[in-house]
Amino acid sequence: MARRRRTVAQHARLRSPHPLGQLAKLLAVAVSVVLVSTVGVAAYTAYDLTTSFTEEAVVVENQPAVPPDLSQLEGGVNMMVVGIDACEENLRELFGERCEGPDAEGQLNDVNILVHISDAPRRVTVVSFPRDLLFDAPSCDTADGDRWGGGFVQINEIYSYGGLSCVMTAISDMSGQPVQFGAMVTFGGVIEITNAIGGVEVCLASAMRDENTAIDWPAGPRTIQGYEALQFLRTRYGVGGSDLARISNQQQYMSRLARKLVSEEVLSNPATVFRLASTGLRNVTPTQSLTNPLTLVQIATAVKDVPFEDIVFVQYPTVTARSDANRVEPNYAAAQVLWDALLANQGVEVTGEAGANGGVVIAEPAPSEPTPSDTPTEDESVEPGTVDPVTGAVALPESITGSSAAQQTCSAGVVN
Repeated sequence: MARRRRTVAQHARLRSPHPLGQLAKLLAVAVSVVLVSTVGVAAYTAYDLTTSFTEEAVVVENQPAVPPDLSQLEGGVNMMVVGIDACEENLRELFGERCEGPDAEGQLNDVNILVHISDAPRRVTVVSFPRDLLFDAPSCDTADGDRWGGGFVQINEIYSYGGLSCVMTAISDMSGQPVQFGAMVTFGGVIEITNAIGGVEVCLASAMRDENTAIDWPAGPRTIQGYEALQFLRTRYGVGGSDLARISNQQQYMSRLARKLVSEEVLSNPATVFRLASTGLRNVTPTQSLTNPLTLVQIATAVKDVPFEDIVFVQYPTVTARSDANRVEPNYAAAQVLWDALLANQGVEVTGEAGANGGVVIAEPAPSEPTPSDTPTEDESVEPGTVDPVTGAVALPESITGSSAAQQTCSAGVVN
C-alpha cells in the first residue's frame, strides 16, 4: 500500500481537538507585536490599510464602554485574542485532511487568550484557555442576527455558533472580567506575522522528534519562522504528548519574542515597525472598540516599558472532565484567586512550576539563591491568595502553571 502524503496538520471532527489547536498561541505575542506595539504607529502612515482594518471590525454584544482616555478604566483593560482554523486557499495543501474532509468549511476557535493590562503600575497577564475545556457558556447573538442558546459546550466550538463576539461574551461570563477589546486571526495570519518579525530563536533542551509534525531537530538554539514556526507551535508529541505541555512550550516562544523585540530594538527601526504593522493590519480582524488609532497608541504606551518579570503567562486551571476523561473542566476555585487579583489591580505570582506539564525545563537558575528564611518548607507552603508584603503580588494556586518573560525556558524535547 502506498504511503500517504504527510501534511503539516491533521484535524479531527468538530467536537474533538486537532493537532493545529495550539498553533496560534503566539497570538498573545501578536497582540504585543501588532496590536500593541506597532499598529498604533502605522495607523498614522498607512490610511489605506487602517481603512480596511476598520471596515472589517466586529460588533460585540453588550460591549463595555471605552472612554477616550484608557487611564479612566479602573483596574486596567482586557483584550480577548481568538485564533481560528480557517482553511485559507494558500494553506490547504499544508493543512491536509483538515481542509479536505467534512469539517473543511467549519471554523473553530482553537486558541483563546485573555490579555490583561493592569492599571498603574502597569503589568501584563496572559491567560491561555485549553481548547478542550468544557463549561456552561451563556447565550449570545450570532453573526446572522439570530440567538444561540448557550449550554454545556467545548470552548473551541463557540466561534462557529456566534463568532468573536460570542467568544468574548463567554469568557467575560466565566471570568467575571469586563472585556473591552478583541481580535481574531487565522493560522495563515499567524504565519505571516511570524515571517514579518524575521523569526524567533527558541531553545531545545534535547533533540525533538515528532512524526506528526515532521520535526527532527537536534538539541540547542534554533531560529524558527514560517513553516518551522508552524511545526514548532503545533507539536504535542515533541514535548511529551499533552496539550498542556504544548501550551508551556509555546509560552517559551512568546517570552523569547518579547526579549527579541527589546534586545534587537525592533521598535526603533521604522522599516521594521511599518512591516509589522502592515502585516498585522492585513491579517487581524478587530472589534470596533479596537479600531481607534488613539486607543492603539495608548495601549502601546501602557505596555512598552513593562519589566519582563511583570509579563506573566499562565494556563487557566482545570480538572479532568467528569463526562469525558479526554476533556477538562474549569477549576473555578483556583481560577477565582486569579480573577480577584486582576480585578483588584494586583500583580500575580506563579507558584506552579513552569515545567509542571512536561513541556519545558528552566534553562537558567534564578539570579540569586534565596536565603533559608525565604524558602518555604514542606510545612510552610504559600497559601493561595497570600499577598507578598514587598511586591504586593498575589500567590496563585499551584494548579495555575506558567512563567514570566524574565524566565528562560527550553522545550523539553521528548523524542517520539
